Amino acid sequence: MNKLTKVKNKVIATVISSMVVANMMAMTAYADGDVSGAIQSTWNDAKSQIKSIVDNVVFPVLDVVLVILLFVKIGTLYMEYRKHGQFEWTPVAIIFGCLLFTLTAPLYIWNVVGI
Repeated sequence: MNKLTKVKNKVIATVISSMVVANMMAMTAYADGDVSGAIQSTWNDAKSQIKSIVDNVVFPVLDVVLVILLFVKIGTLYMEYRKHGQFEWTPVAIIFGCLLFTLTAPLYIWNVVGI
């Protein structure tokens, strides 16, 4: 076999294998008619799990991050007061407002979202 024939065989093998892989990835999926019903039942099954994960994991993590950020900002506010003699309350008030929102959000957020 000469070099040209080897290259031709490699190209043909590459094209055929890529066509086989593309054909395997492009299989048609058939639905049994009621796609919206399947989606609604899946959502209804997952709704309680989503609520418990958000209430017990997401909001507490946000609360911890905001508390740490608040204490760091209060510390830098104190250092800035010692250096310049004035307070800048706006960042501390914004972080505190966000902390209050995330602390109280599990009480009402599901009514707002509609779950």
